[in-house]
Amino acid sequence: MLDDLDHRLIALLRADARMSVATLAHRLGVSRGTVANRLRKLEQEQVIVGYTVVLRPDAQPPGITAWMGILVEGNRTRDVVAHLLGEPGVTALHDTNGRWDLLAELRAASVQELSQVLERIRLLQGIRGTETSIHLATYRQGTPPSAS
Repeated sequence: MLDDLDHRLIALLRADARMSVATLAHRLGVSRGTVANRLRKLEQEQVIVGYTVVLRPDAQPPGITAWMGILVEGNRTRDVVAHLLGEPGVTALHDTNGRWDLLAELRAASVQELSQVLERIRLLQGIRGTETSIHLATYRQGTPPSAS
C-alpha cells in the first residue's frame, strides 16, 4: 500500500524523472537514503516500471493514441491511480466526473502494443470496467492558456 510520501515522490518523478535523489530528498524533506529505499521498493513492487521522456505533441513519433474511460471499484481510486502512473503506455491520467472515474490517454507504437497496454490495465485490481476509443484524426488543436 502506498503512503503519502510514496505518492508525493511519484508526483515529483512524473514532473521530472531525471530529478536527482538529493533533489527529491530535499523537496520531500527526507534523507537521500529514505528516497533511495522508497524508489527501490516502488521499482521492486512494479509501481514504477520505467522512466520515460515526454515529447511535445508535434514531435511525437508515429503511433497510436487512444483514450480509455475507467470505472473504479468502490474506494480503490488511489491504488488504481498509483498503478496507472507507473504504466508506460499511459501518457496522461485525468480524474473526471460523469460515467467514468478516470480518463487515461494511451500511446503505443502498434496495435499489438496497444493491446498489451489494454490487457495490463484491465488486469489491475480495483478496475470495474473500461471503454477505449482510438484517436483517428485531429481537426483542431488548442493552445493551453499561459500560466501568468
